Amino acid sequence: MSRPQPGEYNSFFERYINQTKAQNAHALLEELTTVLEHFYTTLPESKADYAYAPGKWTLKEVLQHVTDTERIFSYRLLRIARKDTTPLPSFEENDYVANADANRRSFDAIKQEFLAVRKSSNLLIESLTESQLNNRGIVSGTETSANAIAFILFGHLMHHKAVIEERYL
Repeated sequence: MSRPQPGEYNSFFERYINQTKAQNAHALLEELTTVLEHFYTTLPESKADYAYAPGKWTLKEVLQHVTDTERIFSYRLLRIARKDTTPLPSFEENDYVANADANRRSFDAIKQEFLAVRKSSNLLIESLTESQLNNRGIVSGTETSANAIAFILFGHLMHHKAVIEERYL
């Protein structure tokens, strides 16, 4: 299975897919897992409660956001790969952050949760066949392939890595 093509996903997600260079979903694991896990788990404790501007998320909130979003993307991936044709709704990221209450938690606890979710996502992607990755479902009103969701998942992590590097560190 190759990289997702336009028509396999909502154009909004192209910015995430473009954050990746891998040629297939399984190559994403090889190319990005170690880089991403190292980056997010070595974020400095001294920056945990830092927000780069008033009203912006703290670094704890960003890490909780990428973890929550990865869970949602993995759920979408599972549903579509298993040929569940029930349309999947969008979600409001700001509501998730506001209700996660990440700032009350230790940064280490959020990092451990992140690693557990990452491991689960990787195992799911590793398990999928080309046929399963080709399956399509409806996400936020748009036909989307399981393959595209795998790329979106990793691209979202890469997007926030760049934001953190630019604005938080």
